Amino acid sequence: MSERVALVTGGAGAIGGAIVARLEGDGHRVVVVDRSGAPGTEVACDLSSEAGARAAARAVLEEHGRCDVLVHAAAAFDQAGLDAVDAETWRRVQAVNVEAALWLCQELVPAMRERRFGRVVFVTSDTVWKPPVPELLPYVTSKAGLEGMGRALAIALGADGITVNCVAPGLTDTPAAREGMPAEAFDGVRAAQALDRTLVPDDVAATVAYLATDRAEALTGQTLSVDGGLAMR
Repeated sequence: MSERVALVTGGAGAIGGAIVARLEGDGHRVVVVDRSGAPGTEVACDLSSEAGARAAARAVLEEHGRCDVLVHAAAAFDQAGLDAVDAETWRRVQAVNVEAALWLCQELVPAMRERRFGRVVFVTSDTVWKPPVPELLPYVTSKAGLEGMGRALAIALGADGITVNCVAPGLTDTPAAREGMPAEAFDGVRAAQALDRTLVPDDVAATVAYLATDRAEALTGQTLSVDGGLAMR
C-alpha cells in the first residue's frame, strides 16, 4: 500500500484533513487538492470549474505517475430555499459537489483501469435522507446526485477492479459547523442519534480509509452512513 497514491479534494478542511491523516497513516502518498491553498495543499484549484478539476487531476498524474485512490470530500455549502435560490448559487453547488467528481474520474479512471485497481470514495451527507432545513435545497440535491453517480459508476467500473462508494456523515464537530450552527443544534442531533456521542472528523476518516483498503474489495455501489444512527434506512 505504500506505493499507492491517494488524491483528496477538500483535504485542507477538518473532515478532509482527518481523511488525509488516516490515509497517510495507512501508507498512502496523499495529494491534497484544495481551493484555499492552505499549508499542506499540493494542488490549489477551483473545483467549480471543469478546467480546474481536470487540471488538478492531470497535475497529480504528471507529478506522481498514478492515482490509486480518489476521495472527493470538497463541497460547496451555499444555502438557499426554493423562493430564494438563483441559477448562480445552484450551478456552483452542483459544479463543486457533483460535476467535479465526474471530471476527476474521467481523468483518473483510465490509469486505474490499466492497473485493474482503484478506489473511489465520494463524501456525501445524511441530509439526503433527513434534510434539516429548507435552505439546504441545493446541497441536499447535489449530495443525492453524487450518490446516484456513485452507484452508476460502480456498475460501469466493477469489471475493471475499481470500487466506488459513498460515505455520508451526519452533523460533525468541525470549526465550520460550530461557526454556522448554534450549540443546541449539536445537542438536539446527539439526542436523536442511536449513539449518545457527538461525531468527530476521524469517525468519517476511519470509514473512508477502510474503503480504500484491499479488505473492502467486495464493497461497491454502497453508501455508508456515519451519523451515529440518526438516519436509519
